[in-house]
Amino acid sequence: MQTYSKNIDYKRKTDKNAKKSTTFAPPIYNENKTVYCNMARKRKELPILERITITDVAAEGKAIAKVDDMVVFVPFVVPGDVVDLQVKKKKHHYCEAVAVRFHEYSPMRTQPFCPHFGVCGGCKWQCLPYEEQLKYKQKQVLDNLTRIGKVELNNVQPILGSHLTQEYRNKLEFGFSNKRWLTAEEIASGEVCTQTNAVGFHTTGSFDKILPIETCRLMDDINNRLRNAVRDYGYEHGLTFYDLYEHTGLLRNMMVRNSNTGELMLLMQFCISTSEEQRQAEGLMSFLSENFPEITSLLYVNNQKFNDTIGDLDVVTFKGNDHIYLQMENLRFKVGPKSFYQTNTEQAYELYKVARRFAGLTGDELVYDLYTGTGTIANFVAGSARKVIGIEYVPEAIEDARVNSQINGIDNTVFFAGDMKNILNKDFIASYGRPDVIITDPPRAGMHQDVIDTILFAEPQRIVYVSCNPATQARDLSLLDARYKVTGVQPVDMFPHTQHVENVVLLEKRDVVVP
Repeated sequence: MQTYSKNIDYKRKTDKNAKKSTTFAPPIYNENKTVYCNMARKRKELPILERITITDVAAEGKAIAKVDDMVVFVPFVVPGDVVDLQVKKKKHHYCEAVAVRFHEYSPMRTQPFCPHFGVCGGCKWQCLPYEEQLKYKQKQVLDNLTRIGKVELNNVQPILGSHLTQEYRNKLEFGFSNKRWLTAEEIASGEVCTQTNAVGFHTTGSFDKILPIETCRLMDDINNRLRNAVRDYGYEHGLTFYDLYEHTGLLRNMMVRNSNTGELMLLMQFCISTSEEQRQAEGLMSFLSENFPEITSLLYVNNQKFNDTIGDLDVVTFKGNDHIYLQMENLRFKVGPKSFYQTNTEQAYELYKVARRFAGLTGDELVYDLYTGTGTIANFVAGSARKVIGIEYVPEAIEDARVNSQINGIDNTVFFAGDMKNILNKDFIASYGRPDVIITDPPRAGMHQDVIDTILFAEPQRIVYVSCNPATQARDLSLLDARYKVTGVQPVDMFPHTQHVENVVLLEKRDVVVP
C-alpha cells in the first residue's frame, strides 16, 4: 500500500526520453481521504524462477545465480541459498530478481541484526558472516586491479577488518517525508495507512519516499533517541514533513554526529517559509535543548532549495559550539556541520596509518596531499615530513584544514583551495617545488586525466593512492603504470555489512620507463 499526493496529474504522461508513454491510474480514497491503493501501471508479467541456487557474490551488495546462460542478480541472499526468484528486470544477457521463497538456507547464512533488513538496503550483507564479507572485499579489490588496471601487483596484504561491526559510524543523516514507504507486509495486511509522515532512510531506487526507521545500529543509541524524539514531537505538534514535489514542509533533514571526545552535534534542516514555521522550528530546537543536555553543538539551517546540500547556506548555532572535535593520536580535528571526516573513526585511524607507512617519510620530504579535505591526512603525516602542501576543491574544507594545523601547533603545512586540475599544474610545481611523495585520496570518480598528467610531470619518488572505489583506482593505476610500479596493496574495511571497501596502493618510480 503506497501513498501519493492528490496533486499529481493523472493524465497520460510521456517522458521525452522514453520510447512509450506511461499511463497512471488515479488513487482511490476512503471516507477519510486516505489513499489505500497504488497507482497502477500495466506491465508484462515476468517469470518466477524456481529452486535456483545462489552461487556467488557480485558488486553493489548483490549475489549471483545462473539460469541457463543468463546471469541473475539478487539482493539479500548468500551463496548456497536455494530460492524461488521473481524476475523484476530482464535484459539481453542478465536479469534482476528478488527472492520470494527460500527452499534451503545456506550454511554460510547468518541472522541479520537489523529489524529493517531486506527493506532499508543500507547494510545488504548482514546475512553474510563478517569473515566472508572480508574475503569478498579482498577479492573485489584484486579483481578490479588486475582485470581493469591490468597492472602487476606486489606485496598484497590481507584486508584490515573493522574492530567494530555495529555502531561504528560517527555520522548519520535522516530524511523526512510526507510520503512514507510501506512494506510488503503492510500492503498485504490491507489496513489503511493513516500516518503518512516518516523520518528515516530512502529505500533503494526510491528518491521521493522514506522508510520509517525505528532502530538503526550503525551508530550508538543516541541516533535512535534523537530521531524518534523529533518524529514524536512532530506528530504531537502537527509539524509538516517535507514534500519533495511541492517543496514544502518544515521538517526536511537531520544530521547526528558523535565524537570519540564525548561531544555530540545535531543539525536540523528546516524549510521555513513563514513566521509560524519559524516559531515551530524554534519550539522544536528548545525541546531538544531541554531534553538532550548531551548535545554540545545544536544547529539548524533554513534550506528552501531543491536539494539537501547546505554548503552555500548559513548555519545557525542554537546552543553550544558550532563544531565538535575528534581525536587521532595526539591530534585534535575540528569538525563543523559542513566538514568532511571519515565516518568510521577507528578505521580512519588504521587507514591513515597505512598511508603514512606507505609514504616512507624520514623528515626531509616535500609531500603533496591531493584532495586533502579538512587536512586530516596532511596534518597526520606532517610530523614526519619537511613540508606538506594540501589541495582541495571546497574552500570551507581548506579553512578547516588550516584551523586543524593551528590548533595542533603544526607549522609546516600549506593549503590551497580550487579545482585540482586547474591548481595542480607545471607552474604550481615550479613555484612550490617538486614533491618527493604524493598522497592522493580522490572522490569515487577517481583522478582527472590532467591531474594524472601533472603527477607524471612532477615525478615523485612515491605515490600513495587512497581510494574508496577500487574500479576507478585501477583505471588510474593503468595510466601511471609506465612510470610507476605497484609495490604495496592494503585493503581496509571502513563499512561493515556493505559492499564498499577502501584500498591503499603504494607506487614507486620505475628505474626504466615501460614502453
